[in-house]
Amino acid sequence: MNSYSAKLLVASVTAACLACAAQAEPISKAVQAACKNDYKQYCSEYGLETAGLRSCMDRNGHNLSKTCVNALVKAGEVSQAEVDRRKRAAR
Repeated sequence: MNSYSAKLLVASVTAACLACAAQAEPISKAVQAACKNDYKQYCSEYGLETAGLRSCMDRNGHNLSKTCVNALVKAGEVSQAEVDRRKRAAR
């Protein structure tokens, strides 16, 4: 997968995750741990579980680490099927 495709995939996963998160579900400890560095680097000015944070993570989705994206999938924030679909669409 080329760099552009990977970035598009991550952005897509983030968007899907944010749609789920907008339902006011608490962010799991596993996701918090996996995405901690991403949060600090890109969105630390926003409080946890706020609309501002969700928007910031969405804007920076292409920069999120693979570890963070994998945790989001494992936590059910986005389905693997959706990740796979978006990966195919990015090709």
